[in-house]
Amino acid sequence: MSAEIKPIRALETAAEWPRAGIGPRPSTRVLKAAELCVDPAYQRDLSSKSVRLIRKLVEEWDWRRFKVPVVTRVDDQWHVIDGQHTAIAAVTHGGIEELEVLVVEAGDRSDRAGAFIGHNRDRVQITNSQLFFAAAAAGDEDVLTALQICERAGACVLRNPSPGRPFRPGELIAIAALMQLVKRRTAVKARTVIETLVRIRAAPITADLIKAVDIVLHDRNYGEVDPEEIVAAFEKYGAVLTAKSVELALAKAIPRARAMGVVLYQHTRKRKPARPADGANGHDAAGALLV
Repeated sequence: MSAEIKPIRALETAAEWPRAGIGPRPSTRVLKAAELCVDPAYQRDLSSKSVRLIRKLVEEWDWRRFKVPVVTRVDDQWHVIDGQHTAIAAVTHGGIEELEVLVVEAGDRSDRAGAFIGHNRDRVQITNSQLFFAAAAAGDEDVLTALQICERAGACVLRNPSPGRPFRPGELIAIAALMQLVKRRTAVKARTVIETLVRIRAAPITADLIKAVDIVLHDRNYGEVDPEEIVAAFEKYGAVLTAKSVELALAKAIPRARAMGVVLYQHTRKRKPARPADGANGHDAAGALLV
């Protein structure tokens, strides 16, 4: 996981870029969190997602993760341009009376609204892959387990997929599906799923493939299937499986991953009859969709 530390350097390609005027330099100061306010003309109302974020900040407050709110003086008030969730979390916490803030000049409402837009638009959104590897560097046990599973299965979790470059067999791009698999199954079962996808030379290993193979191998609504039979099905039927799963997903209005699981199950040999789910009266979910 170690990587060479990279110093900050100017981009060599930026020599001909025009330079914006810098404007007044901001300052920092410490303010009481309860003295801050927001202008509803351009600030967002608190959504359910906002409340969840604020609760998370309150429950897990850590100064190392603290983002300095950006504020400006309007008459006798301090208006938050960016960072209202942080400010509300500080007041809600009850033990954080003061916050360090970045004070900028924003003379009128249009300036403040424009700054708000800039803070929320002009940023590169962090990807699931970047979060995944950051969590690995932080020692997250589930993420480290997922990396170990992929390594032992012969898969490669892509850090930064290159635009235009064809995927190679075994390259995995479905971070969320991988983590769901690791948390839902034992390490052995999760490895079996990824290893099976490596053996069929999936390029790339997608969320639908992970979920579909996991369904066939481990869902109790399906009969027992060996990984070798899944590999054989892909080798024999190839693109037919994808085409049929798309048709089934559209016809039954079900998720593509589930449709792929049903079609894949249909094209594999089973060791035992399907295992009925609890309360299913002997009828399995896969069979119901195959008629």
